[in-house]
Amino acid sequence: MNRLQLIFSLALAAASVLCTSASSAQQSFYGSVRGHNASMADLQPTWMGPLNQSDGRLGQAFRFSVSNLKLGDAHVFDYGNNHGVSMIVQRRFQLDLNPPSFFRNHSSSMKDGFGNASTQVKMRIASGNAQHGNFAVSAVLFHGFGPRAYQNLMLTPYYVPSIAAGKAFGRFAVLTTVGGFMPTSKIAEQGRAVEWNLTGQAHVNSHLWLDVENNATWFKAGPFDGKAQNFITPAAFYMIRRKEWKPEHSSVVFACGMQTATSSFHYYNHNLITEMRVIF
Repeated sequence: MNRLQLIFSLALAAASVLCTSASSAQQSFYGSVRGHNASMADLQPTWMGPLNQSDGRLGQAFRFSVSNLKLGDAHVFDYGNNHGVSMIVQRRFQLDLNPPSFFRNHSSSMKDGFGNASTQVKMRIASGNAQHGNFAVSAVLFHGFGPRAYQNLMLTPYYVPSIAAGKAFGRFAVLTTVGGFMPTSKIAEQGRAVEWNLTGQAHVNSHLWLDVENNATWFKAGPFDGKAQNFITPAAFYMIRRKEWKPEHSSVVFACGMQTATSSFHYYNHNLITEMRVIF
């Protein structure tokens, strides 16, 4: 074997070792990420996350949501609906990264365009699976970046701190969140608000969940000072997954719900929400 052949053989061997190591590392990383949802099965219940409110469990998924609502004389499509990618971090935290939604307006002079990006951090305070209380409680902090005033009417960045909790009773679950809408400035123009959500959910079979959400908001300061609005949202969720499914396997969920105002004052109405979730 001459020197050139020796060098080529050594380089080929080194490349093979590096590729094998990189492949193993990639598989290890993917396996680790894919195992995050599975690792939570021993720590929390298995209900379905609602369309509008957060919930006390941690979850890892990609969500693409479309909101179709009536806003005065405008018919507004919101492609994104403040959802994006959720990742579990160290079994105690969930980090959400939500790209800007795209707003498409019909029958209105409002401009089309992108709204605000947002992020959310959820910290699991306490939880238990079906053998240990079947409950979950988390602290949640949502942050909306700004401003994109001509799309979603926000003049500044804002925060929404809240507490999310839930309790399951066999195939039924009751979920709730309470929190506040807090702009960083221009309070007189935007106001603040207290938000309370309550959901009753039924797990019909291995593929189907049905729920009814109640979304209530009380406004303080700003243009809606002293007013309140309330919505009822019946929704359905259908999960597609492999026959021999395990918690570490991926699944796809299709969801649909109609948010309808039940209060005399309401800023918008008849909000049809459709969503696809890829749980990984």
